[in-house]
Formats: sequence, C-alpha cells, structure tokens
Amino acid sequence: MNFNNIMRKVFLWMTLGLLLTFGTACYVSTNENIIHSIISSSLYYVLIIIELILVIVLSARIGKMSPQTARILFLLYSFVTGLTFSTIFITFHISSIIIIFLITAIVFGILGLIGYTTKVDLSKMGVYLFVGLIGVVICSVVNIFLGNSTFEIIISSVSLIVFLGFTAYDVQSIKRLSYEYGDNDSVAIIGALKLYLDFINIFLDLITLFGKSRD
Repeated sequence: MNFNNIMRKVFLWMTLGLLLTFGTACYVSTNENIIHSIISSSLYYVLIIIELILVIVLSARIGKMSPQTARILFLLYSFVTGLTFSTIFITFHISSIIIIFLITAIVFGILGLIGYTTKVDLSKMGVYLFVGLIGVVICSVVNIFLGNSTFEIIISSVSLIVFLGFTAYDVQSIKRLSYEYGDNDSVAIIGALKLYLDFINIFLDLITLFGKSRD
C-alpha cells in the first residue's frame, strides 16, 4: 500500500533529522568557542532567519525540486536547528532533556497513531490549528518584550495543544497525499518536515513547562 511505503520513508527521514538536530546540539553545547559565538553575537538570530528561509523554501518549492535537493535542504535545516538547540543543552539538565524527549516520543506516537487509524476527517481541524498557531506566534513575539514568565507558561500550554493536534492532522494529511501522488519521495520529505516540526515544537513546549533548569 502506498501509504505504508510513504510512512516508512517519512519516519526514516524524520528520525534522521531529529538525530542530526540533537546530535549537533549536544556536540555544540560541549564546545565553548562555538556556543559562545552563538549566544554572545547576532549569529543566533541569523540562524533563526536561515531556519525560516529553509522551511519556506521547502514548503513552497517541494513539488518543483528534485528529491535529492529536498533531502539536502531538509538535512541542512535539521543541522541549523541543532545549532540553535545547543542552548537547550546548557540551560537544562541532560537528565531532564532525556526524560522530556522520551515523553515527547510517547505522546507523539500516540497522536500519530490516532491520525493513522481514525476514520474521522481531521481536515476541518486545519483552520483552527492554523489560527491557534498564528496566535501562539504573535503572543510569543509580544512576550519577547514583556518577558512575563506566567504568560510564557500559558503560551507553551496553548502551543502544546496546537502541535498535538497538528501531529494527528499531519499524519492523516500525509495519508491523503500518498493516495494522490503515490510513492513519491518529495511527498515523503515534506511529510518528514511536517512531523519533524510537530515533534520539535512538542518537545520545546514540554521542556519549557516541565524541564529542570541548571539554575
């Protein structure tokens, strides 16, 4: 079945992306020169901009680029994300990071299974999830200037709900794409990117809410 073939590729590339991200973050966090360069200069914000550009390019041009180019851009995005993620490894205890990662994997797996097996059409959720995402982004930008810890907890809680919903929604949308385009490698990469982003954001929300900091 095309969907099963697509999902194997999706989860393979998503896993490779996550391993590259967390491996890069772990290594960079142990290198004082690199981590100092990222934290103490504008490099961190440059990396964030590069991440946004790569996501936009992948999302908008995935149908027009070769599978090989899509793979390279996806892995590049995962690597750049690892550079920015290195700050997490110096902010939180490694034991806390590992526990939150495992919890994220379990929760992600449950929601993915729901999206895989449910007969309910989740496409109608898309609009509400997107509106929720826009709200989270706007509030996050506002809180950069406010620096309100309570507001941050509220934002992370709402964001967690949004990306849990996106996980089930995206798995079902990948299923629809597999029926439409068949066993297409580009579809597998865009699917991997969507689920990768869901996983990363769930992890970030959980680490913000429950992570044990080094302070």
